[in-house]
Amino acid sequence: MITLVSALLALGVTGAETATGAAGSSDLYVSPSGDDQANGTVQHPVRTLERARDLARDRVADLDGDLTVHLAAGTYRRSKPLVLDARDSGANGHKVVWQGTGNTVVSGGRKVAGWQKDEGRPGLWSAPAPQGLTDTRQLYVDGVRAQRARGAVPVALTQTATGYTASSGTLAHWKHPSDAEFVYTSGEALWNIERNGLGQWTEPRCRIAAAEGTTITMAQPCWDNSNKRVEFPDIPGRTVSMVGPGRLTNGGRATYIENAYELLDQPGEWYLDRTEHRVYYLPRAGEDPTRADIELAQAEKLVDGRGTASAPVHDVAFRGLQFSYATWLTPSRPEGFSEIQAGYTITGDKGWATQGLCQYVEGGTCPFASWTKMPGNVSFAHGQRIEFSDDVFAHLGASGLDLGAGSADSAVSGSIFTDISGNGLEIGGVDGQTPATGVQVTNNHLYGLPREYHGGVAILNGYTRHNTIAHNQIDHVGYSAISMGWGGWPDKIGDPATANPSHDNAVRDNLISDYMQMLDDGGGIYTQGLTGTSTADGEKVTGNVIHDQLGLGKSVYTDNGCTYETIEGNVLYGAAYANVGSRHTDYRDGLGNNDPTLIKGNWWEEGTADGDNKGLVTSGNKIMATPSDVPSQVLANAGLEPAHRGLLNRKIGAAAAPEAPSRVGTGTAGADALQVTFNPSFADGGSPVTGYTARAYDARGSQAGEQSVSATEFKRTALVRIGGLPASGGPFTVTVTARNAHGASAPSPASLPLTPTAVHALPGAPTGPKLRAASTAATVAWTPPTATGDAKVIGYRVTVSDGRAPIDVRGRDVLVTQPSAKGMFRVLGGLAPGTSYTVTIAAVTAAGTGPTATVTATTKP
Repeated sequence: MITLVSALLALGVTGAETATGAAGSSDLYVSPSGDDQANGTVQHPVRTLERARDLARDRVADLDGDLTVHLAAGTYRRSKPLVLDARDSGANGHKVVWQGTGNTVVSGGRKVAGWQKDEGRPGLWSAPAPQGLTDTRQLYVDGVRAQRARGAVPVALTQTATGYTASSGTLAHWKHPSDAEFVYTSGEALWNIERNGLGQWTEPRCRIAAAEGTTITMAQPCWDNSNKRVEFPDIPGRTVSMVGPGRLTNGGRATYIENAYELLDQPGEWYLDRTEHRVYYLPRAGEDPTRADIELAQAEKLVDGRGTASAPVHDVAFRGLQFSYATWLTPSRPEGFSEIQAGYTITGDKGWATQGLCQYVEGGTCPFASWTKMPGNVSFAHGQRIEFSDDVFAHLGASGLDLGAGSADSAVSGSIFTDISGNGLEIGGVDGQTPATGVQVTNNHLYGLPREYHGGVAILNGYTRHNTIAHNQIDHVGYSAISMGWGGWPDKIGDPATANPSHDNAVRDNLISDYMQMLDDGGGIYTQGLTGTSTADGEKVTGNVIHDQLGLGKSVYTDNGCTYETIEGNVLYGAAYANVGSRHTDYRDGLGNNDPTLIKGNWWEEGTADGDNKGLVTSGNKIMATPSDVPSQVLANAGLEPAHRGLLNRKIGAAAAPEAPSRVGTGTAGADALQVTFNPSFADGGSPVTGYTARAYDARGSQAGEQSVSATEFKRTALVRIGGLPASGGPFTVTVTARNAHGASAPSPASLPLTPTAVHALPGAPTGPKLRAASTAATVAWTPPTATGDAKVIGYRVTVSDGRAPIDVRGRDVLVTQPSAKGMFRVLGGLAPGTSYTVTIAAVTAAGTGPTATVTATTKP
């Protein structure tokens, strides 16, 4: 027995040291090398999760303790999900525990073997696709996500009712044009960046159906759902969905095209030829496909908990498992990815005309805003007392984990969510079904996501009750970190927010940083719609530390219809234009008040004075010049608690070069120079990004200039200047690469072309200056100038009458606030109480420093 136990321990079978294997033992043992004809004892483990499930079903009725299914280290490959229902629940107050070792992987992947160099393309390799795999959207090399082949759209496109007319028949001559997918990346219209897509918080995708000559027909219903969204006949431009435009903006121009053999031109790109049943891959430097573990994602779900309201799945735990290599194929099908917000999409043949439009259109489905949620690769509906702890959700193609409608008294703790295509964790829904209640999400690390559907969020919480999201660390995410609630958009037309069952939800003591790294109009904690029936049971946002936002948004964003939220005791800094907001009218009555909101006792930079703005109460907030102004225990309490901080050191996948930057924009910096801005890499390859290199190309595609910048300097200025460009070479496009200790990324998609011009005219003065003074610090606030002269605003010069050196205000907020006329602010520390100060602010462009705006105030005694 000692020899057997030692062998099992070496294989990673947990509990083997105490197991006896005697008849009547309820525990079960599973090993990748087991045998499903065995009885599941420690001596005779079974091989598959289904066999273990079926054996467990026979034992749960008589439980007098937890039944543990011990999964030995190794990979458990899935082509379909492990389906659990009420029969797979615990009993008698005990759980069924699926216990891994930390090296136990539940995988939906298929290993790709038989790699050969491609004779026709230098550097290209190919291999037969695994038998039975007909489609996928993800390929991984040694645990590193590869990029589906992508590039610029090679023709000019004119939008039509069914797609486009192309300037030439290039696409029609591709091998499989109907595989290709247009991607519409939206964003704030700054610095020569296109505002494509369906709102600056979205990134919709639609596949080509056919390309014949110069006629491009797009797949349906994705195309209509993205271009025919119903508008109010008496409110020009306002869709009945009230979320974003009614059609793809900028003439339907795609930002880039993806998934075609002809686009294979960068190391790390791949393509699946479904007709030839063959995979193509351009290896990165140092990769040998014959030795690497190359996985294609096949299964769309790994675990599917199918409870019902009358027969829930309950008392099940998953501990020490990694869930990886699952895909999601709906965006590759005609349905596409017609995004609304946070991974919700419009679906169905007439979705644009009816889905979620409820009372506003004939035949509208209810409740209002009940659009289609992105699925989870691991999911539970009507799950009670479901637990995920010490797990990893990585290398996934949809949302990582979905605790859907009817989830109750469940917990997610001590787990990692990273390298996920869409949302990290989803809780509840917005479709009027049973709300999720009593879900605890604590001490998890969510980072480096979303990797494909960039409008996704780290944690999505719909209509829920008594949920707690606490002590998580969320960093390096493309859009909002935590999204709460739904259905507040009717206030855009003067109607009250959609009634919903939410109340008593808490978001507390989380550490959120480096968020909104790709899209705009979101926040660290973003809330939509009614959160309760009063401030007593409304949403509580307390004790969070939120800093370093890149995109246009707010630290804590109270969006349309957000009512009865309390925002108290948070530390908020480094936001683009506001720490907390926004003000919205409460349309539940005709009194003209604002949505009741309490903003109390926060440390922030905004500096708004105490007051009661028709129900929007601001009280006792403290201006902070630096984090050192905040009590150390407040900072230390946010994020992972001490017992869980080891999660930050756990590496997922092999270290690699970072993901490419995105959304490159340019502005003139003189007759021979361009200023360049871009969205940095938020997926760093497991090693911090150290710098970026911007390269300018002339109209013939030849490199005309180059400039590098450290990651630290780019974070400070958000700019790179490329000078010495030839006078006759324009217009120029620019791409940017990121680098870390393991190499350089692929180039970003190119900027729009721009010819630099001489700059002489200075910008105007900033407008609306204010000085919001405390006793030893003050917030100086202003609005960008209405006239910028010949060039873009790249900074501000702030001077203070106490003789300190002028303050050079730089950063991404300088760039994103200008085109939208959003306010700017900075904190002045080290002031003397009871003293009058005069502050001037001037805008800076490539032409120089403009005239000043002046404001004077006296600090509090």
